[in-house]
Amino acid sequence: MSARESMRVVVVGATGNIGTSVVEALGADPAVSGIVAMARREPAQLGPKATWVRADVTSDELVRHFRGADCVVHLAWIFQPTHDPVTTWRNNVMGSLRVFDAVAEAGVPALVHASSVGAYSPGPRRAVDESWPTHGWPGAAYTREKAYLERSLDTYEREHPDIRVVRMRTAFSFKTQAASEQRRLFLGPFVPNRLARPDLVPRIPALAGLRFQAVHSSDLGEAYRLAVRSDVSGAFNVASEPVIDSEVLAELFGARTFRMPVWPARTALAAAWHLHLVPASPGLFDAFLRLPVMDISRAHSVLDWWPRRSSTEAVEEFVHGLRETAGAPTPPLQPRIPGGRVAEIRTGVGQRQ
Repeated sequence: MSARESMRVVVVGATGNIGTSVVEALGADPAVSGIVAMARREPAQLGPKATWVRADVTSDELVRHFRGADCVVHLAWIFQPTHDPVTTWRNNVMGSLRVFDAVAEAGVPALVHASSVGAYSPGPRRAVDESWPTHGWPGAAYTREKAYLERSLDTYEREHPDIRVVRMRTAFSFKTQAASEQRRLFLGPFVPNRLARPDLVPRIPALAGLRFQAVHSSDLGEAYRLAVRSDVSGAFNVASEPVIDSEVLAELFGARTFRMPVWPARTALAAAWHLHLVPASPGLFDAFLRLPVMDISRAHSVLDWWPRRSSTEAVEEFVHGLRETAGAPTPPLQPRIPGGRVAEIRTGVGQRQ
């Protein structure tokens, strides 16, 4: 653990699902004296140690906000519009490169970057550690972008050996307050919240490759806090147990599984995406079915990170939050956007932000 007892931390992308949890975890740490919470839109409230700064990573000056910081945590990311990958590339890749350069120019000694399980190449049936290749899945913008930034950080670390770089390769993160945002990002306006009721999901398809890891966002916030406060560097896989597959989902919903080939599900999703009925692209579906299972040993042994909630508890919170239209007082997490689902439809469902 770092010996510093009065740290100033900048969190870029502080108002989303992970960002709010990171700000909360840092705010509870007595060694953190101040948090600069950067985001494009002002939240209604932040923790007592946090000061909001308006900033767009694609265009605004960042160096002055980073000067004097002990660490920059970079979380800013957009998932939409999936029909316009140039826009997501401009924000997620070019914006991240601007953040990395600003960290170096401002003389910040540490950078903690939000990578993802999506950065990994398709894996074997066994769990993979942090040495597994990070070339992503080429058919999805999200995985291409995460993989590109891994390569960029390889070069960055060679050019800036004085900067401690941490890459957090995280599983899917859920909490009650993020459910409405995640419904907007991935399910779209035509999926009614009442479908989250277990009695309306009597059967779960057992698709080949349907297995994923999850983590509660608050536990993920704690992992980031430990990365900020420690002297470690390198990559960390972060997820809770158990691995979730169709059998685990069926148990959660009190349902039964049935065998189903992948192609009907993908065909239906592709048709819905092309018709602007859902925002999640078929390429993201392909990537999802090819994700490896991550070995979490390094996070346990080096960061001393141990989640308080299981992956199933995290998913249960998402389902509960979806059913209750849960949210939080930040622009990304608000339970309903102005104009409601009609406004979502007007964006083209994946066509515009």
